[in-house]
Amino acid sequence: MSNPVTGAVLVLHGGRPEGRDAADGLRLPYLRMVPFARSVAAAAARRGVDVGLLRYRYRGWNAPDLDPVQDARWALRDLRERHGDVPVVLVGHSMGGRAALRVGGDPAVVGVAGLAPWIERGEPWEHLAGQTVLIAHGDRERMTSPKASRWFAGRVATVSDRVARFEVLGDGHAMLRRARAWHDLVTGFALGALGLEPFTESVAKAMAAGDPDGLAVPLEDP
Repeated sequence: MSNPVTGAVLVLHGGRPEGRDAADGLRLPYLRMVPFARSVAAAAARRGVDVGLLRYRYRGWNAPDLDPVQDARWALRDLRERHGDVPVVLVGHSMGGRAALRVGGDPAVVGVAGLAPWIERGEPWEHLAGQTVLIAHGDRERMTSPKASRWFAGRVATVSDRVARFEVLGDGHAMLRRARAWHDLVTGFALGALGLEPFTESVAKAMAAGDPDGLAVPLEDP
């Protein structure tokens, strides 16, 4: 008999600014997030955590429709219908990070991790008041802006005292050179946000430090 579901982690993959072609499970943005979902599931599935990797209807952000945001909201509703009001952690990469941060004010969400998130100036942040937020960006990033994610983390830190931002030295957008460090960071954050374990020392210290020291923390090797 399986254990009852007591929490959930929803993983959101990347995409592109525009595109109405179908997203599928064979494209690199989706495949890159499979190890993240597996890492979290290995640590949390036996503890009643449902881990899912959402596949969008379309590849693009597609403003003003914001299709990935709509899909993420659908997935949160689906979790409620299947499991009730369980706490949810969102983990998103690139466009998926942007989508996760957009829906992070949902009442069910207890933590949001944005990995190399695609952030634009003027991105809304007030809805994340009191939220637990982790942002990580590689210093060799060429696709999205570490400067923009630093600005965003600073804004969120004005309305929440649980914000941490890490700089993954030696890695870029694909998060491959230091894959284990990325996976361990996200898994520890998810367990901490769900209350299954204390936050790792590095995340806890970053949140306690706040802006500026806690928003530009070099990510150490595990």
